[in-house]
Amino acid sequence: MKPYSQMSREELLQEKEALEQQYKEICAKGLKLDMSRGKPSKAQLDLSQPMMDVLHADTVLESRMGTDLRNYGVLDGIDEAKELIAGMIDTKPENVIVYGNASLNIMYDTVSRSMVHGVLGHTPWMKQGQIRFLCPVPGYDRHFSICEFFGIEMVNVPLYEDGPDMDMVEKLVSEDPSIKGIWCVPKYSNPTGTSYSDETVRRFAHLKPAAEDFRIYWDNAYCVHHLYEDRQDKILDIISECEKAGNPDMVYEFCSTSKVTFSGSGISGLATSPANKADIIKQLTVQTIGFDKINQLRHVKFLKDQEGIAAHMAKHAALIRPKFELLENRFEKELGGLGVGTWTNPNGGYFIAFFANEGCAKNIVAKAKEAGVVMTGAGAPFPYKKDPQDSVIRIAPTLPPLEELDEACTVFITCVKLATVEKLLEQ
Repeated sequence: MKPYSQMSREELLQEKEALEQQYKEICAKGLKLDMSRGKPSKAQLDLSQPMMDVLHADTVLESRMGTDLRNYGVLDGIDEAKELIAGMIDTKPENVIVYGNASLNIMYDTVSRSMVHGVLGHTPWMKQGQIRFLCPVPGYDRHFSICEFFGIEMVNVPLYEDGPDMDMVEKLVSEDPSIKGIWCVPKYSNPTGTSYSDETVRRFAHLKPAAEDFRIYWDNAYCVHHLYEDRQDKILDIISECEKAGNPDMVYEFCSTSKVTFSGSGISGLATSPANKADIIKQLTVQTIGFDKINQLRHVKFLKDQEGIAAHMAKHAALIRPKFELLENRFEKELGGLGVGTWTNPNGGYFIAFFANEGCAKNIVAKAKEAGVVMTGAGAPFPYKKDPQDSVIRIAPTLPPLEELDEACTVFITCVKLATVEKLLEQ
């Protein structure tokens, strides 16, 4: 079939009639499918079920240093857990604080602390007037929600195949002291799957911010989430690059085991400079007695080390790779050449980004919902949920079983075609 844009009005009307019939038949099925969030499937969660057996009533609940893990103490995490987290993100264990089950919690706390108490002795953000964050787009909606919650103004920065538009980042950061941070998902970015090039990471490390309390929020959420053994993206360690560049305090790095073991019961970590770490621990001594050290030990005993993590993640990849490939293959076969959009083919992470024709994303998502397939809202990958082109749709293939995903894909493809034809007829 030739591209829709090359069809006559009569041909488009005929195609619309055929697609409307297909859509009507799909709606009559009463489907209830969910591709709205990047959740692991039950089969993925089952991979970590043996972790429940690594501790038992006879286990000596002591750290390597002899700390009784049932009691108070060790605020920044047991050494074994710091080593595990550090290995995941290629940093030094002494840079790490091990937290509870969610890195989102750490990111929220880090922004909140900066608002109320300031960054490393600087004036609290809430006393500095309007502050701003740079937001590479398309990006992670929960980052944007944190900013919106605290009244932080967000500035869109285009995200390219090698990372954010660094010319724009360097200019804005160096000229505007109200810019206090930038959100980054540097490896297998949500939702595009982009990984930052070495040059991009080095340019981040060499930023010259006008604000001394500027920080890079480096959310390395998908650091070990490869889809292929022979196609694995690698990124430079931002912390050591910042040290080399003479900017050791400029970055906070976040990660977790949320999509490695149990999403609701993992461990998470923040890695940063010694000065930042000491500043953060001052607050933590007031905020908490300590995080769950028994769960830290459970993860260490189960995952063991980086080889253990790699072997475990290979099992995850074996479960989710066919889902990514199903979508990519069907998109290529059924949408390729029609001029109805493009999509990413990531080497890892949890999402595929679909770039519909301008003005079509909201209509596609609405039609899919009416047909029984719930997707992330159009606009979600942008601050304030405002996609200026109404184009980007985040697809989360991991949760549904393969058969359901195939059905959902049929719905999505039909909706993409129908929405595109409707838009062309409007024009």
